[in-house]
Amino acid sequence: MRTWNDMQVDEHLCALHELALEALPFWGLGDAALTLIKYRENAVYQVRDDSGRRYALRIHRAGYHSDAGLQSELAWMTSLQQAGIDVPRLIPTSGKASFIKLAHPTLPQDFQIDLFEWVKGTRLGSSEQGLDADADTIKTTYFTVGELAARLHNHASAWVRPKGFERHSWDAEGLLGDAPFWGCFWQLQLLSPAQRDLMVRARAKSAHELRKFEKSPASAGTYGLIHADLVPENLLADGEHVRLIDFDDCGFGWHLFELASALYFIQDDRHFDIARTALIAGYRQHRALTDATLAYLPLFMLLRSFTYLGWMHTRSESQTAPQLASHLIGLACRLAQQFVGESEG
Repeated sequence: MRTWNDMQVDEHLCALHELALEALPFWGLGDAALTLIKYRENAVYQVRDDSGRRYALRIHRAGYHSDAGLQSELAWMTSLQQAGIDVPRLIPTSGKASFIKLAHPTLPQDFQIDLFEWVKGTRLGSSEQGLDADADTIKTTYFTVGELAARLHNHASAWVRPKGFERHSWDAEGLLGDAPFWGCFWQLQLLSPAQRDLMVRARAKSAHELRKFEKSPASAGTYGLIHADLVPENLLADGEHVRLIDFDDCGFGWHLFELASALYFIQDDRHFDIARTALIAGYRQHRALTDATLAYLPLFMLLRSFTYLGWMHTRSESQTAPQLASHLIGLACRLAQQFVGESEG
């Protein structure tokens, strides 16, 4: 039997569409219209029923999360919503299940599928293009994003997680270990020998620096459950309100990794300094963040860059990885050169 990696992108999309159609009756939406709106890690479809009501149907990348891991993600999202934080609302199936699992006849694995209420808003930008707004809008928006990140961290710090809660960790092992969560970034085939050597040296120095952020009682205020993907395309602006979507990568990590994720893809934007200042100011409205801690943000920007190289290394079959390769390698090398104290060139 063929594997997912043996198939072309158009074959992926055909199989996913068939799975989406098969899934709809589990929510009583068998006659609804489907429109693909995103295909990267997961496939996300807009579902529109006969009355015009919209939903978001998500088909997960096979094997990325265990069932317990997905259930834990959905549990946190539900708790956040109950606490007044505006995140997508899960729609259980007609049988009250949080998600279903379906297999495609041509593939060996099952796919997890869930459904959410549609979230209104316009994406702040994209990983490829950066931001699409004026300076005043960016200042207001990123102040709100900072507030939102702090509120998430405050909630996670106080929340009593349900029994069996299971999520991955963006910790030293997950970022820099022998088998990082998103892949061995230093082994990316697209790196030149010089670039690979740079990544190896930057990895070693990063590991040394990260020892200052060990997961100990002293770091209880800086490490915990985080969203881990506050990129522009996961932030939807609706007037002055900003809504956060896509908790697929949420797990345990340092709060600075969260802030680095929010800033990573806009670091070349002409309004980056405005966004960074506003993000930090918004965060400090709800949670302490000392200048001494903030001084380590460049380290976490570099760690974030490592994850994207690892992602390309393990997702070479995806349509997105080749499109982003040059940009992501360039960003990672620049940050690594700055970190190990070399000049570019």
